[in-house]
Amino acid sequence: MSERFVIRGGRPLRGEVQVSGSKNASLYTLAAALLTADPVTIRNAPEIADIGEMADVCRSLGAEVEVDGTTVHLQAREFTSTAPPMDQVMALRASFLVMGPLLAREGEAACASPGGDVIGVRPLDVHLAGFRALGAEVHRAGADWAARAKRLQGARIFLDYPSVLGTVNVMFAAALAEGTTTIVNAAAEPEVAMAADLLNAMGARIRGHGTALMEIEGVERMHGADFTVVPDRIETGTYLLAGAATGGDVRVTNAQPGELDSLLTKFREMGTELDVSADGGGVRVSVPRKLQPIQVQAVPYPGFPTDLHAPMAVALTQADGVSTIHERVFDNRTAYVGELRTMGAKIITGGQTVIIEGGTPLTGAAVRALDIRAGASVVIAGLVAGGETQVSGVDHLDRGYAHLAERLTALGADVERR
Repeated sequence: MSERFVIRGGRPLRGEVQVSGSKNASLYTLAAALLTADPVTIRNAPEIADIGEMADVCRSLGAEVEVDGTTVHLQAREFTSTAPPMDQVMALRASFLVMGPLLAREGEAACASPGGDVIGVRPLDVHLAGFRALGAEVHRAGADWAARAKRLQGARIFLDYPSVLGTVNVMFAAALAEGTTTIVNAAAEPEVAMAADLLNAMGARIRGHGTALMEIEGVERMHGADFTVVPDRIETGTYLLAGAATGGDVRVTNAQPGELDSLLTKFREMGTELDVSADGGGVRVSVPRKLQPIQVQAVPYPGFPTDLHAPMAVALTQADGVSTIHERVFDNRTAYVGELRTMGAKIITGGQTVIIEGGTPLTGAAVRALDIRAGASVVIAGLVAGGETQVSGVDHLDRGYAHLAERLTALGADVERR
């Protein structure tokens, strides 16, 4: 029998929580470590299922990987394969990031189209076009995409879309290319910038990371490093939104406010009280009055994160009026809507727009975590709702949130894992 969360709601969350290291950034660091034969140590990695999946992908290529709590040791002295197994690739979207390092070090790589959350079309065009621009020959080989090049050559590359994974993969490949690569319309997410920081610590020469114009001067080889992952801004936002939705008072002690401008702006529009500290105190949100309705657009960074779309929708079910969220990143992000309707939410979709009529009480029900962030939304809804909520599909939540039930319990929630 699969595991589930049993939540008895109606309790405002109160207290402090320290979130884990960034899920996405940690996955990027494991792939980045394949660019050198030297040992790389990654610290503050979250204790989540996706880290184990990515570690297995790297092991399938011949890398030695040891996961010890929040520390990961990886060394890829040599590769025994340049193509990870399809069953592992299908479990994790970030698995395609091994293509860039393999192509740069071995001159060849192959990988099936990856799996992961079913939240819409995430084409590989940006990755493949970037590899071709660097001089690789790219073609289909059965179920795999295969790339080959004797030595990659630096180039000026314009990305049709500021794809996060596409930017990272092209950056990995360009780090060992001959000459200089300029990426125009690069993704500016903090996790991309952090991956570039790791590469620079390994001997790469990257400038402009964290902006839309990135310059990478290729080097002959890279060396090992000891690197610490930044806190997870999406997990931070999830706990803050859970506090707001329940009418509580929650502080995330290790949040980085500079990465949360879009979310904090929306909190102010909603009428919450914020205490933002730049000296390690993190971010505190409290709800002294009824939440106000707002309009949100989920767009690439520094805009409102698509990964907080679904948790924000739950908070807005408690607002005094009609709110809208327009999704401009993924075309199937709104799958969570049906689950919230099961719990009594007055919420509808129109194309890529979600319309939420706030002020309607939520009622406990049996609901599903359809993906990582949709799962977070139904957990928050269960915390708000009267009665008992049972959330199935906990394996999705395990992929993105470490010790979720324990951390919510520490904030005063009544959550049990069965």
